[in-house]
Amino acid sequence: MAVEIAREIRPVVQKYGGAFMTSPELAEVEREVGLGRRALYFRGRSAVLGDPSPSVVAELFGIFPRWVVDLVLPSAAEVLGSTAAVSAYTEALYRWSKAHLWESALGELLPSLVAAADASGLALFAGWQEVSWPDDPVARIGHGLMVLREYRGGLHFAALRAVGLTVPEAVVADPEGGRARLLRTAWSPEAADELIARARRRPRPAAPGPGSPLAASGVADG
Repeated sequence: MAVEIAREIRPVVQKYGGAFMTSPELAEVEREVGLGRRALYFRGRSAVLGDPSPSVVAELFGIFPRWVVDLVLPSAAEVLGSTAAVSAYTEALYRWSKAHLWESALGELLPSLVAAADASGLALFAGWQEVSWPDDPVARIGHGLMVLREYRGGLHFAALRAVGLTVPEAVVADPEGGRARLLRTAWSPEAADELIARARRRPRPAAPGPGSPLAASGVADG
């Protein structure tokens, strides 16, 4: 039952909890606060933890090569302090939510789910769990889906580690990922090919059984 529920929840939380991260609404807020393209994603998402270093953020996000975070994050942090970055990031989320979601009972349910979830070992989720919720009922749904995505992502990365996979290696193995997804997340063709070759040389971990949370979660959602 738990795996069936996880499988049903995955497309909703993964899609609607993260769609704003590459949206025109986020790009609009970036321009308003003086950040370059995609910089608000890196700065705003991680700023709930204050001012973590690029190396820490690269490990938290998992899917991006380190050079991207080194390039984007320090200059973004100079422009926006952590509090302002969280506000800008959530403003983009709320604009997107009002354009793409609608009022429903989720606005009442999601805060209870987030509050009840155990944040131990889940740094990004723990940070976002402490952020105040908006008053607007539709924005609350977008906020809740985003925070649940951080919860699910943290558990997902832990499941990958439990079977001996790094996040980039899981991207290689993902039927919906592979080389194309590595290239979309800023890996160079040479680095992607090297990563694929290294992943193929690794001993194959035991496949997750049908009752495993990893089997229902997708191999490398990030």
